[in-house]
Parts: sequence; C-alpha cells; structure tokens
Amino acid sequence: MSSAELDEMIKALSHPVRRDILNWLKQPERFFADQQHPLSFGVCAGMIDQKAGLSQSTISAHLATLQRAGFISSKKVGQWNFFTRNEAVIQQFLTRLNEQL
Repeated sequence: MSSAELDEMIKALSHPVRRDILNWLKQPERFFADQQHPLSFGVCAGMIDQKAGLSQSTISAHLATLQRAGFISSKKVGQWNFFTRNEAVIQQFLTRLNEQL
C-alpha cells in the first residue's frame, strides 16, 4: 500500500456517514435484519439509504468513495446492488496505519 493509497483511505474515513456505513456492514444481521434478500449477498444499497436517512444519490456517493478506497465490495444481483466490507483491506489498512503512527 503506497502513501497515496493510505491517504485516500484516510480521506474516505473522514466523513461520519462513511464510518457509520462501515460499522453497520460489520454486523449486518444486527442493523439490517429486515432485509428481504439474504444477507449473504451483502446489504442492499436501499437498506443503507433507509438506515442513514439520506437520499439515494448521497448514499451512492458515500458508497462509491468507500469502494474506491477498497473498504467495501459490491455485487449486483438482478436490479439490486449489495455491499459488504472488505475485511482483508481493512486489516491491511489498520496494520499500515499502526506502522505509520
């Protein structure tokens, strides 16, 4: 992971909504138990919109930022997009951050 990539990841975490999304995705069964689709797909973007209480376009922008940073992955099933945490990248980020500080 380069310094530029680390900086991009830190910037992705600078917004509280993005940190909330990562927290929610850590325990989807707790935060999205009422999702109609299996949580094994991930969490549907629409469920994240509802949980955050923000517009679809705003949440899409936050999800795109997290995805560019590598913190989340998406999977399209039919017309829906599902999101999951990328635990390997998160762990790599935490290790690198620990080394830097």
